[in-house]
Order: sequence, then structure tokens, then C-alpha cells
Amino acid sequence: MSEISEAIKALMDEKGYSVESVKRTIEDMLKASYKKAFGTDSNCIVKFEDDMSDVSVYSRKTILDGIYDPVTEIELEDALKLSSECEPGDEIDILIDPKKDFSIAAVSTGKQRAHQNLNESYKDRLYDEYKDKKGQIVIGYYQREYKGSIYVEIGNDVEGILPLKFQNPIEHFEKDDRVKALVTDVRKTSSALQLVLSRIDPNLVKNILELEVPELADKTVEIKKIVRDAGYRTKIAVYTEHENVDPVGACVGLKGARIQNVIKEIDNEKIDVLRYDEDPTKFIANALSPATVSRVLITDSEKRSALAIVPDSQFSLAIGRQGHNVRLANRLCDWTIDVKTESQAAELDLSEFTRNVPLFNEIPEDAAIDSQSAEETASSEDVDISVVSDIPEIDANVAEILKSSEYDDIQTFVDAYYSGSLMKAGILTKEQIDAAFEIITKYVEIVDDDDSEQTEE
Repeated sequence: MSEISEAIKALMDEKGYSVESVKRTIEDMLKASYKKAFGTDSNCIVKFEDDMSDVSVYSRKTILDGIYDPVTEIELEDALKLSSECEPGDEIDILIDPKKDFSIAAVSTGKQRAHQNLNESYKDRLYDEYKDKKGQIVIGYYQREYKGSIYVEIGNDVEGILPLKFQNPIEHFEKDDRVKALVTDVRKTSSALQLVLSRIDPNLVKNILELEVPELADKTVEIKKIVRDAGYRTKIAVYTEHENVDPVGACVGLKGARIQNVIKEIDNEKIDVLRYDEDPTKFIANALSPATVSRVLITDSEKRSALAIVPDSQFSLAIGRQGHNVRLANRLCDWTIDVKTESQAAELDLSEFTRNVPLFNEIPEDAAIDSQSAEETASSEDVDISVVSDIPEIDANVAEILKSSEYDDIQTFVDAYYSGSLMKAGILTKEQIDAAFEIITKYVEIVDDDDSEQTEE
């Protein structure tokens, strides 16, 4: 038996199992074999040496003068041959030799039980290791897709599953692609451990941002709330009690460097970082970023409903594509926000709503920063974003060509890009045009309006 014990002990050491789990596995294995051989394991006794150098199996039998069950009972005459001090009614442990007393079927049953115990013990250890990773980010690699779910290799016999409902609709993965995702659940499977992953959870963006912004890690800046429409936009309300710290600027970083790193991790999804305010009118105005809001009126404080009035030119931006922007603002503020243009508001009687309600003609400059214009906002003193050639990242040769053309104006460039007239003009190659357009999108917000593209600074 020492060979079996040492072999299993060595295996357990390699897998990192405890001594107790090793002993429990061996004991269960031997009892399973014993039961297969004798029909019961109620009288099977397994004894280990203190140093785990050997293990023995005994059959505990009751001494009787006349027996009925030879598996659990032994004749007094036979017991006296083993111990001269035996008396009827005593119990005696009789050593079993598995090599002789266990059949092939019994040994096979024991091995199967040991294999099951090993798997369960290993999964228990993995579960203890990963159970606290709920809400944390893990990185794995795309392996396969089955019925819409993506399976991700995490390592150490741990598998990640990214269900279809937790996948970002604009993302596509190929074999061996890197997958960074949030752990939403940890569960055992028949084979190993499985982590349920999400690429749409707002906390994915929150955790990535916290890695990029030291002020969040040390609690100088606090994320009050975060809402997300995966694939379209995320809104993050930030706050600080430190008067000398700009919470929005801290999260965006110099020339948008910090927020751009986060954007890359979520496939270039737009992010609005905005200032949280206890005043709901200010917070609502900030939440409708990147639109400029003229004023906010509280229409029903009990029902938490408000009216936001925006310049006519900002209406599409405030509503967003298919209403995404205003819906996210509703969720962020936990208010029902009705958006009207200044022209529409002029036709309404707003007198009952304006009493004792502050009016805001403009949003503080640092109240909200749209991710697509983060770099421009951070360096607005140096860059005129109405002109393509003045954007720092534009290729010098391209900038010179545009300066002498009619396409240097951003609005003109974007319109010509979508209409194809810029390509037809022949002043730039397709690669130069595409590269310039990609850079422009980092500095300005491009919004669909009635199936046409509108550029907002």
C-alpha cells in the first residue's frame, strides 16, 4: 500500500493539495474498493502512518460463538488464533491485503472514486482562489464559439464564458484574440471551473479607468455613478471634495491620454466624463454632455422630472442617435428629462416652472468632457479645432495640402469625406484621407442627424 500512498501523495503535492485532502481521497478510494468486494464499507477501517509513509486497510469484525455474517463477524475460535485475549462480543481489526482480497472490479471502482475526489478537491481549491474575483477584470484568449457564447482560456484549468447577452454588439473576436472582461459569476462545472464574463457591464469601464487614474485609486476623486449603453456610449459622473483638484481633468488626463487608453480597451466606445453636482439642475445639464444646455427647469420634483432647453443646433446632440444620449442621462441622474429646443420652449408657458428655480445660461467649462474631444479640450489654448491642418496629429504633408485647399475646414472635410468628393478631388490618397478622418474623430464629435453626418466641436 505504501506505493499507492506515495504515488497519490506526489500527485497531490504537484497540484498543491493539502495533506487532509490526500488522506480523504485515499480513504474514500479504499472504502469504495472494499464495498465493491464485500458489499459494505461500514466495517472498513483505514489507518495512516503519521508521516504518510504507509496506509493499511482493516476489516473490523465482532467476535461471536456462532456467526451469521462472515463479512462483519468472526468465530471466537478464529479470533483466538489472532489474539489470545479475545472474548465474545469484542471487536477485532483484521488486516486486508488489497492485492489478494480486492478483485479487478473492486480496484477499478476505487480508482474511479479517487479520480472523482481529485477533481472535486481541485475544483474546490480553484473556486476558493477565484471566488473573490467577482467584479474584477480578468484577461484571457478567445478559443471557440458555441451557440453564440464565446469561450475564453484563462489558464490553470479555468475557463471563461462570455454569453451572447454579455457581449458588446459592435465587437468581433478571432481565434487567440486577447479578451479583457469583467467576472460576473464563478461556478463549478463537470470538468473544471468556469468564470462568467461580461464586456457590457459598466463596472468594466469603471475598473479600467481606476487602473489609469491614480486619483481614483487613492480616493481623491470618486466615481459617483456610471451608466453604459455598450457599443454606443458610457457616462461617468465624478466628484471630489478637494477644491484644488479637477475631477474631470484627472480622469481625462493631459490631452485626453488617460481616457483614450480606456476607450481603446472598449473598442473605441465614446465616454463622457462629467462633474457630479448635488444640484439636480446642474447635474442634468452636465449629464446631457456633449450637448450644450441653455437651462434646466424642474417640472415636478416629487416625480423627478425636468425640462432641459438646448440651442436648436444642439438638439440632435442632446437626444443622441436613436435617443441614446438622453436615455443615458436619465439613468445617470435618475430623473426623467424632457429636451426642448429654444424655439420650442419659446412657444411654451414656462412661468410656473421658473419660480425659485435657477437658470443656467452656460455650463462651467470643466463640467463635462466628451471622450471624442477629450484631447482637444485639454489643449484648447493651443489648438483651433475648426481647421484640420492645425490638429497636432495630422501628417505635416497632409496639413500643407489642406491649407491650400477648400477642405481645411473640419465641417467641409467631413461632408466631403462622406460624399466621396474629397477622394474625387485627387489631392490626397485614400489612406491619407482615412487617417486624417480617424484623427478628427478624436478631437470632435461626429453625430448622425437625419441620416447625414454633423460635426460638433
